[in-house]
Amino acid sequence: MRTTLRPRKAAVTMTALTALSALALAACGGGGAAKDPKDPTPGRDLPLKGEKIEVAAVWTGPEQENFTKVLREFEKRTGATVTFVPAQDPIVNFLGTKIAGGSPPDVAMLPQVGAIQQAAAQKWLKPVGPEAKAQLAANYSPGWQKLGAVDGTQYGVYFKAANKSLVWYNTAVFENAGATEPKTWKEFLTTAETISASGVTPVSVGGADGWTLTDWFENVYLSQAGPAKYDQLAKHEIKWTDPSVAAALTTLAELFGKPALLAGGTSGALQTEYPVSVTQTFTGGDQPKGAMVFEGDFAAVNIAQTKAKIGTDAKVFPFPTVGSGTAPVVTAGDAAVALKDTKGAQALLAFLASPDAAKIWAAEGGFLSPNKNLDPAAYPNDVQREIAKALIGAGDDFRFDMSDQMPQSFGGTPGKGEWKALQDFLKNPKDIAGAQARLEADAAKAYRTAAKS
Repeated sequence: MRTTLRPRKAAVTMTALTALSALALAACGGGGAAKDPKDPTPGRDLPLKGEKIEVAAVWTGPEQENFTKVLREFEKRTGATVTFVPAQDPIVNFLGTKIAGGSPPDVAMLPQVGAIQQAAAQKWLKPVGPEAKAQLAANYSPGWQKLGAVDGTQYGVYFKAANKSLVWYNTAVFENAGATEPKTWKEFLTTAETISASGVTPVSVGGADGWTLTDWFENVYLSQAGPAKYDQLAKHEIKWTDPSVAAALTTLAELFGKPALLAGGTSGALQTEYPVSVTQTFTGGDQPKGAMVFEGDFAAVNIAQTKAKIGTDAKVFPFPTVGSGTAPVVTAGDAAVALKDTKGAQALLAFLASPDAAKIWAAEGGFLSPNKNLDPAAYPNDVQREIAKALIGAGDDFRFDMSDQMPQSFGGTPGKGEWKALQDFLKNPKDIAGAQARLEADAAKAYRTAAKS
């Protein structure tokens, strides 16, 4: 997370954007005397009245509930009927089965850049229409637009983003231990030891979900090796046996190699799923199972399931700087793509690219939008507003989640590839060379397969 924000470019007014959204949705409705698509009055000639749209996503629980609120608003504005289709992870495999069966959803939310590229290569995706393109041009920086494009064709609309360079902490534990927010990796380890000496285990790790471990690695690697190396490794232009990877794993081992610093020890961390890693940090008052948990802004959703209040009981600091590097800014996101070239699918993409859609979920918390024209006041508290301002202020000076840029079989599949290799590394952090060898073997196989498809 960056604390120095760049000046924002001149914003398009909310009135203009609302008008543009209305015109886009009306245009998607075809002929007829279409009324204002924001008018939900029964019996009005809404532009998509009678249209049925299916949207597939892997979201569950609070995320699914909040996204459904966005879809309900779209229904009110357009007259369409939208059905949420629960998808399994990896979603590309789920979509492949649906397509093979002749029943793909109209729209899918893809959580990886690699998934967009893979789906586009299979010719499953439909390019975004002019209305969505207009919204993207008005509301998104070039970097976020580029992430949704493949070979110059725009397929994706990034609706939900994430700042994955954050550490959340239990303020009561920090106060009791006399600990302060660390700024460097060395200070982070010292803070962990200080908290441990106070009688609380310092770090909660959701190692049962391999993706959390890829996030640990990526933040350390980006800060320590730098953005150029990060880009090379993301594209497999350098091997996982590179010395820069060994250096990052060695840094991680300074934490992972000390079971006393991990909630539940090594075995406990490997059995802890991500949601629990968050909630156990903010349950039990000043005697939680862990004092700190690393993860993105979306951890706020899980914190909300506890009695802790963000900004008082739960605070956050940027992922610490490693070595002589700079503080990392790793992002991720979910992009909407159309699998059917229907007026309903295109209208939904245009809506999701507007500030109006982002505002709905932002108000619920646990959400971050790359939409630069979303008013920060939409977020429910100062902590999330600052996280959002930092993301927008970074402009295009960020790096997207590395594992999400890779072939899904390596960077995004439970129990395989990078997820499994890093779980094995957490189990035995002394075997750095072995971890590198497994990572490289799996990556090489995945990239060969992707090149043939």
